[in-house]
Amino acid sequence: MIEPYVWDLQEADETQVAAVGGKGAHLGGLSRIEGIRVPPGFCVTTDAFRRIMAEAPSIDDRLDQLSRLDPDDREAIRTLSAEIRRTIEGIAIPGDLAAAITRAVTQLGEQAAYAVRSSATAEDLPTASFAGQQDTYLNVVGPTAILQHVSRCWASLFTERAVTYRRRNGIDHRTVHMAVVVQQMVFPDASGILFTADPVTGNRKVATVDAGFGLGEALVSGLVNPDVFKVRHGEVVAKTIAAKKRAVHALPAGGTQEVAIDSQRQEQPALTDAQVVRLVQLGRRIEAHFGRPQDIEWCLVDDGFQIVQSRPVTTLFPIPESGDQENHVYVSVGHGQMMTDPMKPLGYSMWQLTAMVPMHEAGGRLFVDVTRRLASPASRTGLLDAMGKGDPLIRDALETVLDRDDFVPSLPDEAPGRPPARGASALVEADPVIVTELIERSQVSIAALERDIRTKTGPALFDFLLDAFEEHKRVLGDPLNLQAIMAGMEATWWLNDKLQEWLGEKNAADTLTLSAPDNVTSKMGLALLDVADVIRSQPDVVAFLQGVEDEGFLDELPKIAGGTEARDAIEAYLDRYGMRCVGEIDITRPRWRERPTTLVPVILDNVRNFEPGAAERRFEQGRRKAEKKELEVLSRLRALPDGDRKADETKRMIDQVRAFVGYREYPKYGIVSRYFVYKQALLEEAERLAQANVLSEKEDIFYLTFQELRDVVRSRQVDDRLIQQRKDAFRSYHALTPPRVLTSDGEALTGAYRRDDVPAGALIGLPVSVGTVEGRARVILDMAEADLEAGDILVTAFTDPSWSPLFVGIAGLVTEVGGMMTHGAVIAREYGLPAVVGVDQATRLIRDGQRIRVHGTDGYVEILS
Repeated sequence: MIEPYVWDLQEADETQVAAVGGKGAHLGGLSRIEGIRVPPGFCVTTDAFRRIMAEAPSIDDRLDQLSRLDPDDREAIRTLSAEIRRTIEGIAIPGDLAAAITRAVTQLGEQAAYAVRSSATAEDLPTASFAGQQDTYLNVVGPTAILQHVSRCWASLFTERAVTYRRRNGIDHRTVHMAVVVQQMVFPDASGILFTADPVTGNRKVATVDAGFGLGEALVSGLVNPDVFKVRHGEVVAKTIAAKKRAVHALPAGGTQEVAIDSQRQEQPALTDAQVVRLVQLGRRIEAHFGRPQDIEWCLVDDGFQIVQSRPVTTLFPIPESGDQENHVYVSVGHGQMMTDPMKPLGYSMWQLTAMVPMHEAGGRLFVDVTRRLASPASRTGLLDAMGKGDPLIRDALETVLDRDDFVPSLPDEAPGRPPARGASALVEADPVIVTELIERSQVSIAALERDIRTKTGPALFDFLLDAFEEHKRVLGDPLNLQAIMAGMEATWWLNDKLQEWLGEKNAADTLTLSAPDNVTSKMGLALLDVADVIRSQPDVVAFLQGVEDEGFLDELPKIAGGTEARDAIEAYLDRYGMRCVGEIDITRPRWRERPTTLVPVILDNVRNFEPGAAERRFEQGRRKAEKKELEVLSRLRALPDGDRKADETKRMIDQVRAFVGYREYPKYGIVSRYFVYKQALLEEAERLAQANVLSEKEDIFYLTFQELRDVVRSRQVDDRLIQQRKDAFRSYHALTPPRVLTSDGEALTGAYRRDDVPAGALIGLPVSVGTVEGRARVILDMAEADLEAGDILVTAFTDPSWSPLFVGIAGLVTEVGGMMTHGAVIAREYGLPAVVGVDQATRLIRDGQRIRVHGTDGYVEILS
């Protein structure tokens, strides 16, 4: 019979987190693995904690106050959490509970020394480790001292760091309870941490062992640098032996103390290579039991290893499932689509169903498997060339993988007769009618979709959508569509290469593409300036918009002087562009039509920063600059040897760029237009499911894949636990940084620029729009929180087309993600903004308000103040 308040560790396992907390559950699981030694002990369950909390009703009020505090108000959190801790430590442990704990201590040995360790229910979880958030006490001797330290562990649920961590991870304080593990102390010769996957690179086949003398507290507290061993395939492949001058040892009467290490011993390894390999073998057994890479605390006693803790490593990026044991190389889709945030299951599954190539999900992001293309010499060259033009960091990361001769297999070139992946665009003449025809085709197809989907509900809707996805791909894959896109891009590359070679001018195409026709994304930014023109002359409307918080504000506008015209202008804008939003490749993201308040700060910035008629003037200025640049370039070329030929070729390419480069943005607009139609139909279906009590709320469909949602509509049944698991996982994915390149070993590669032509201390990126500009950095991660002044430089993680309304009011652009032909780069060139993209960690390294200088021609950013 298991006691309600005290369980032997071996009575617990990893399914019983609610009773014994994360640490207790993992230790119980560890104690059941054959060949793994765990120090004996017991667990004071969460029932005991709940009983103690019930003894002090005043804690409830304080928890209410705590949940209302801003996570950044450290002083208030510090004060309130200290009050809660004092209250808990002041509660006398009831007699029967104290007797149960004392009885368990007596059975293990009253005179032995113990470690008393916090074990919260939100701890050591697959999605959040909570490492170091609550307290552990070592070398505690005697039942009285153990009872005192159990109280301290309960109280440590409310340390300032634990409270802040929970707030930042969206975890309610009331849902977390504290168990306490009491374990016999181990007095080790050496101790440390074993990571069964490399915590830096993510490589699952490389284990890392940190080791030092004495108790592990010396390593955890940073008192000494550890010896570090790396093990691959049962062999130590790298090691660094540190000078370990101090260690932490247990005192006979209880507690611990720092001691100096004998000078002859300081540089001796804490473990032999044979011991390291043996430890990693134990680690692999533990990893197999828990089913994921582990962070394991170990102790060496008389040449035997004891395991005192194991928890999942939560910082590793997940690996796409391949279904085989072969090596795979994956490239991030998000870096090309300028959206590296996690996507919800409905979002990524619908992108997979409408994409032109197979895509694999991991960590809420999508990846393309490029292994076969890398394996064949002919396709490898084309792939690296295309990746390098888009994002040099991806190319560098792929080359890093290729440099390891044994990872990517070598395959023969694919059979002749396959059409070339590129080059077909040479057939397209610079005829603007082609673009007009393509746009008309897309509009006709979308109109048919809108018309035909209206009558579809239930399973018939899903059958219809699967056919619609095929039409979606047919429009995208239209050879003329692909030729038109490539024609503009290849002409841009040709102009940049040739004009640098012939005239010594970098990125000359940037000026030649200013105000190119048919660019739907740049028109979107300029059209919002026209909306501002309508609003600017209506002071009551401006004042009303400054206080807008509710999404129903458009219905309120006509009640204000000038409000009807303002509403009509915004509605017309939403009719044209309301399907757009930040992260628009994820169908679950709220569109501007669904959340029009997103646009209000941008409209108000435009009212404040621009004069009437700014849109037309901006476009005309760009067009004249491009014309002037064309005349200048052709004149300089004609003065060169063989100048007439060079000028004629260049003129043909300029015409090609002007005819096609604007169309580069249209296919994405078409995709997102279709997505909004799909989404409206699916949400209507979700509304019916919610009214029938199949779903708790209609947005729950976002946490199901398209295929799963189809099954729910057919069966009228849903797995609520699955939806909750997906919500928890999605929240955890925000903490992960998606790599540009990921291998099936789990190695995450970010790539490097490998340049030595930039000033010391400058942040290196990719030059995508010429010019140099100096100004105030505005670090903005949410478009709805933009507050820009003329001359500001926008610094953000990524910009998809929805950010373009901000571009009309800024002087320069810096992003962490992007390439030559991604949307932010195209629109920066269109508006003549100096821009550097692909600047790693730009939003962390540049502080909001700093003065910076953006070198858009040479690809780097200087921080001036």
